[in-house]
Amino acid sequence: MKKIGFLSFGHWMDQGSLVKTASDAYLQSIELAVEAEKIGIDGAYFRVHHFAAQIGSPFPLLAAIGAKTSKIEIGTGLVDMRYENPYMMAENAGLADIITQGRVELGVGRGSPEQALDGWQHFGYDYSEEEMKEVARQRTLEFLKLLDGKPFAKPNPQPLFPQGSDLLRIEPYSEGLRQRIWWGAGSKQTAVWAAEQGMNFQSSTLVNYESNEPFHIQQANQLRAYKEAWKKAGHDFEPRTLVTRSIQPITTDLDRRLFGRDGQPQQDSVGYLAYHRNPTVFGKTFAGEPDKLIKELAEDEAIKEADTVLITIPNTLGVEYNMHILETMIKDVAPGLGWR
Repeated sequence: MKKIGFLSFGHWMDQGSLVKTASDAYLQSIELAVEAEKIGIDGAYFRVHHFAAQIGSPFPLLAAIGAKTSKIEIGTGLVDMRYENPYMMAENAGLADIITQGRVELGVGRGSPEQALDGWQHFGYDYSEEEMKEVARQRTLEFLKLLDGKPFAKPNPQPLFPQGSDLLRIEPYSEGLRQRIWWGAGSKQTAVWAAEQGMNFQSSTLVNYESNEPFHIQQANQLRAYKEAWKKAGHDFEPRTLVTRSIQPITTDLDRRLFGRDGQPQQDSVGYLAYHRNPTVFGKTFAGEPDKLIKELAEDEAIKEADTVLITIPNTLGVEYNMHILETMIKDVAPGLGWR
């Protein structure tokens, strides 16, 4: 058994899209999560980008989905800590988790290249890209401490409202959220660091190119390194591990027109992200009829190591089409893989 979720970037665009405005993107995200819960999808996750025509402010969205659903996990993959104030983030995350009744699964990390050059500087953080690598980790650790709920702030001796003399903490505090924070790791080193800090493990459709092995093998090696580091750290709860895959079932003529590849096999690819000195390996897209997908996905070593699989969705094709993808995965693919 595996948890199955979707990952949406929440794009909107004027032309060639059923999602033309920000309003469309956010409201359809809520609708999709509601409908996905009905068919047994376990998680609704959203990528966060800034200065872009796509989802950039996750906490109102997570809370809104939580208010209209009852079971589905609601998460991010991931929040870019270069842009975040840990204290404000702790407030927002705590409130979203309370509204969702403890269903927030918050993925955080350094993030990928954004649309704006050094965009975090417009958010009030005057650091270079090189400095931000360490700053993002420092902010994450500070955020985790705040989620522990330990009081730290001195009370005002002349407050607006009556209060005691004890130290204060960030409110609202949501018990259990600390164990539902995930780090988006792209290398063995960051995977081990995430385990040492007591965060769950998220990995996307790209990782650092650390060997000549296929993408899924390199990613599986990171997962194994994470699990070993977790054991050594001796944390008092069981971690979760998640991988993302681009999977496109083809069962209709529309599917074939949109995603058919004329029988051409898909391959991993290697390239460079901006500001990254080392190459990155990008995982292939899985496209085909359900029987073909079952065979190919069964050979994916990283999927075997993870307890959760997120399926990237083409959100600009609208709620109805994306529900078609998710229903096909649940009914025709997942049972053949033992995920259901």
